[in-house]
Amino acid sequence: MVGTGGPVPSFSVWDYVVFAGTVLGAAAIGLFQAIRTRKETSSAEFLLGGRQMTAVPVAMSLTASFMSGITVIGTPAEAYRYGTPFWLFGFSYAIMSIITAEIFVPLFYRLGITSTYEYLEMRFNKVIRVIGTSMYIVQTGGLKAVIWTDVFQMVIMMTGFVAVIAQGAVLQGGLNKIWEDASQGGRLNAFDFDPDPLKRHTFWTIVLGGSLMWVSIYAINQSQVQRYISCRTMTHAKMSLYVNMVGLWVTVSLAVFSGLTMYSIFKNCDPLSNGDVGALDQMLPYLVMAILEEFPGVPGLFVAAAYSGTLSTVSSSINALVAVTVEDFVKPIFPNLSERKVSWVNMGLSVFFGALCIGMAGIASLMGSILQAALSIFGMISGPLLGLYFLGIIFRSANSTGGLVGLLTGLILTLWVGIGAQVYPPLPDKTLPLNVSTAGCLYNQSQDLNFTTDAPWSSAVTLTALQPVDRPPLADNWYSLSYLYFCPLGTLVTVVCGLAVSAITGGCKQRKVRPELFIQKSDLFCFTCSTESSQLSEPVMSEKLDKINPSFADREPDRKEEEEEKVTRF
Repeated sequence: MVGTGGPVPSFSVWDYVVFAGTVLGAAAIGLFQAIRTRKETSSAEFLLGGRQMTAVPVAMSLTASFMSGITVIGTPAEAYRYGTPFWLFGFSYAIMSIITAEIFVPLFYRLGITSTYEYLEMRFNKVIRVIGTSMYIVQTGGLKAVIWTDVFQMVIMMTGFVAVIAQGAVLQGGLNKIWEDASQGGRLNAFDFDPDPLKRHTFWTIVLGGSLMWVSIYAINQSQVQRYISCRTMTHAKMSLYVNMVGLWVTVSLAVFSGLTMYSIFKNCDPLSNGDVGALDQMLPYLVMAILEEFPGVPGLFVAAAYSGTLSTVSSSINALVAVTVEDFVKPIFPNLSERKVSWVNMGLSVFFGALCIGMAGIASLMGSILQAALSIFGMISGPLLGLYFLGIIFRSANSTGGLVGLLTGLILTLWVGIGAQVYPPLPDKTLPLNVSTAGCLYNQSQDLNFTTDAPWSSAVTLTALQPVDRPPLADNWYSLSYLYFCPLGTLVTVVCGLAVSAITGGCKQRKVRPELFIQKSDLFCFTCSTESSQLSEPVMSEKLDKINPSFADREPDRKEEEEEKVTRF
């Protein structure tokens, strides 16, 4: 009986067939693109799709590459255990899309870069660029194959969510019943305006902290930037982000409602408390096997959706890792490599980083919830990097010394609080898990000794992880900071410290910075300047290859004025 605990059926033959077919379909797309472009062996074609992509497939790839891997498994489990506050990320996605499309896209597109970290060398120096690249590598076929594979995987992922919700509605007597159960279980209380920064999810932590965190992912993360700068025009690049925003709204809504469906079915018998699953992230696969067993092949489709989500994220990340490694490490060391040799290096590094990702997955499995673990790492690493970019694109007085000190200071603080939170997890009065029940369980396989309950097993219970007896004073304040504030903390510290050190060390008096390296008024909400921007990028790209020396201040007066006039006109 569904929702009463106990063992569930295993895969049928058709489930294996559907799963294998989905994986082979994704591989076939990549193989087709590889064969189709086999004569186009340039690095730009492999890494940027020849800069000829259009908005819609890039948007779907953007949505799939960073949402799918953590969404398919993590978000429904989040909604089941903590309710609908995660849906408030919809506001964060809108803010992120505007900032990225109107500030960072014009800048990167105008400069014609391949690696987003090239900008750090243009604005500051080579050392800061290498540090930025190294931080990205720690965080973590050609681009055309990746994008079109992501499109296919996005469809599979959406189909999996719809199948769970539809069958859940049939079993529970309609969507209204699911909504009613969620309301009675306290799962619909999304708007908590408590300003306490230690509470895990409130309106402020999600909208303020979450917005900045997603800006750090979409605006400066190579995996995302590499997608929208592959577009044929700036108009397509900007539109890809706005279409992606809609895709994120749909995805998070389906994922959260899948979690509410899970709660409606398991409201009287929590599989985790009952010992039917060993971790919260196993809840959705358990549900799928329990409610979709009568539809051969459908459980296989769901597992394929989860696998596709992971594959999407990994394929995107590998391609981006290859791009920054080649641009920031290989080419500077071996400047005379032919295009053919660079292509072989690209493919070899893809295999290497693929193997590395498999090893990292084993480490990540020890970090608890896949959703919070992923977002915490992004916040710790990307926050200081975002602060460095803000220093570069907004503040003309910031210099390389200030940028370096600010970046390292911000990184040290975010790693301190992030690692501390992992060692001494916040207590339930800050994470606020909602009640679950085992009152309706027909099977009670075991009681997990790692947990205690606030009530007998026969009634509604609140699962509380046992905490070490000896908790240092910082554990319940500094280490309990909401993980969504890791990124704002790193960003703010980097900017403030960077400006202070820049002022102390003389600012940019000794080195004039070219005006095109800053954001410009003409960039904002401009959808008709894509042709001009691509024309402007050519001379800028040529100077980039010459290491942008001599500096802007050393150019002939006439040429300096001409360049300033071009930028102003643009």
